[in-house]
Amino acid sequence: MTEHKHPNYMGIFWILLSVTVVEVGYSTLKVPRPILILGLVSLAGFKALLVALYFMHLKFERKSLGVIVASTLILGAILVSVGIGEHVLPRP
Repeated sequence: MTEHKHPNYMGIFWILLSVTVVEVGYSTLKVPRPILILGLVSLAGFKALLVALYFMHLKFERKSLGVIVASTLILGAILVSVGIGEHVLPRP
């Protein structure tokens, strides 16, 4: 197993805090609701990616573990899409 450089946890913390401040500011803007939701979900996804990569140390794991994690994210996206579809689409 190769040694990896110790991540700058405080740097990641400040990035996460900055993105949270941007999210709060963005949520106060008068933009159409779908654009607001898409932007907030994108920022939350970016924060989740940072947490997974650095605080859960996935950046330093084998690639096979990354494939497993990515496949569960794809499954989650499919399930969320089906739930949204059931809510938004008209009943037959």
